[in-house]
Amino acid sequence: MAAEKKCPICGKPTVEKYKPFCSKRCADVDLNRWLTGSYVIPGRDDEPPAENDDE
Repeated sequence: MAAEKKCPICGKPTVEKYKPFCSKRCADVDLNRWLTGSYVIPGRDDEPPAENDDE
């Protein structure tokens, strides 16, 4: 038997329609966090800046 998955926002059991969330509300909370910059995927500092060869 697989372990029951929990909503990453509130911890309630997930609902198939909104996976991995439990409701539209929690899905919207997560989307808002992405859109407002609360979640950030860090970049690497060791990458050289891109050069534009068209000029």
